[in-house]
Amino acid sequence: MPDAVEDALELVTAWAGRPVTSTTIKGGLSHHISRLETEDGERWLLRVLNPSIAAAGLGIPLDQEIANTLHAASTGIGARVLHVMPGAMVLEYLDGVTLDAPAVRTPAMIEKVAAACRRLHAGPPFVNDFSIFRKLDELVERCRTRGLRLPAGYEDVLPVVVDIEAALDARPLPAVPCHNDLLAENLIATGPDVRIIDYQLSGNNDPCFELGDIAAESDFDPDQVVRLTRAYFGDDDQVARVRLNLIMSNLTWTLWFVVHQGLVRDQAFPGLDYSAEAADKFAQAVRDIEDPSFGHLIDGRTSPT
Repeated sequence: MPDAVEDALELVTAWAGRPVTSTTIKGGLSHHISRLETEDGERWLLRVLNPSIAAAGLGIPLDQEIANTLHAASTGIGARVLHVMPGAMVLEYLDGVTLDAPAVRTPAMIEKVAAACRRLHAGPPFVNDFSIFRKLDELVERCRTRGLRLPAGYEDVLPVVVDIEAALDARPLPAVPCHNDLLAENLIATGPDVRIIDYQLSGNNDPCFELGDIAAESDFDPDQVVRLTRAYFGDDDQVARVRLNLIMSNLTWTLWFVVHQGLVRDQAFPGLDYSAEAADKFAQAVRDIEDPSFGHLIDGRTSPT
């Protein structure tokens, strides 16, 4: 990646027509991100996309990510795209606070995040479709063919995935343009609003996966899942669907960490224990599958009544 970053910086300097200072931001787990500053005080964000990430199944193809970033920008939820280069983008620098999981779990922030999702989902369709079930299939197959060890007990729960997919397919919702990877760090609070960054796994998808993924990444309890669902839909009718997608998020992104560590370990984020992250997500998925309420979720209910 160093050569690609240097090439992108040269192109940015030519585009800007003046010297640019670059400071790497240690936030992304996959691509290179840096803050750009000019002598006259302008600030931008440079995102240089790593082709090995898409090749390993950890992100969508680079041209699709760029196209979806442009679509998200048109809604006002994604950062504005100022300049596109081969495999790289110059983006609006968002002045705001990068959220963490405790912040996302607060009632006020749940409302803001739901509003941001509704606005993104009402925007122009993305250029690709995304299914968390097909992504799980892809990552399982990649682990098997590349000799990567699945977490102990992982294959034992795969039959449950068939039941979850059948339950959701029985009551389908129209696909909308989804981010699909809304960990707290991809949410930026800018005054009264929340903006959404990093469209590495974006695609048209079930909106309840977006909500379930938010809940999984920020470790929502059932009451917080209800609050998020209500804030997005205006009622509680889809709570069971969101909770099932929460489980699918944890199951699938367990393997994201396994594959990342196994196939692109030279690009690993320093200080992050990928094995521990995978184990934690899998443990949460198993916890929810083994919960007595799981059968009611498959039936589309959140309680026996």
